[in-house]
Amino acid sequence: MAAGGGRPPGPESSLEPYVQTRIFKIIVIGDSNVGKTCLTFRFCGGTFPDKTEATIGVDFREKTVEIEGERIKVQVWDTAGQERFRKSMVEHYYRNVHAVVFVYDVTKMTSFTNLKMWIEECNGHAVPPLVPRVLVGNKCDLKDLIQVPSSMALKFADAHNMLLFETSAKDPKESQNVDAIFMCLACRLKAQRSLLCRDLEGRPAQARRLDPAHDADGKNSCPC
Repeated sequence: MAAGGGRPPGPESSLEPYVQTRIFKIIVIGDSNVGKTCLTFRFCGGTFPDKTEATIGVDFREKTVEIEGERIKVQVWDTAGQERFRKSMVEHYYRNVHAVVFVYDVTKMTSFTNLKMWIEECNGHAVPPLVPRVLVGNKCDLKDLIQVPSSMALKFADAHNMLLFETSAKDPKESQNVDAIFMCLACRLKAQRSLLCRDLEGRPAQARRLDPAHDADGKNSCPC
């Protein structure tokens, strides 16, 4: 892939062409106080914030990951769950989105029932059906307060063709599960775009399965 702009190609460019890092925009949607900001902090920074305030408008964080030898920049966009903070930014938020994460609080049934509203908003902004979507139940560390059983969440996820993750942005033991949410989407996006590039070029390319990739040691490097 040729890089746009920048300095003219040097004498070594024909041997080692510069490959631009691809950027995947993943948006996080859900009610206020379900933990959207904390999930993005956990994935991008590896920590749980000591104190968070309500997101006003739109914020995003990013993390560069490596999948099958390619460096990919994952941009995680966090949006306000309150309507009064969303109106002026919502169009920009949904523009050119590559994947969607729907988040609910497993201890608040209303945040789960409101998922239908968030899905309707997503569809209302013409997000294509092929854009990958996942469902995340946050705060699973609060076991005594759970109101949304896993069986109910799984049925909802199946009905909307989404993977289900139950995790806790707060619990350090769940950090790998939080990473798996975004890495799974990044793996799927990389596979989709590799196949798309092959089709657009109109020539054969190395076949790529949408299965998890494996590293040189045989370990699973893709969580889905």
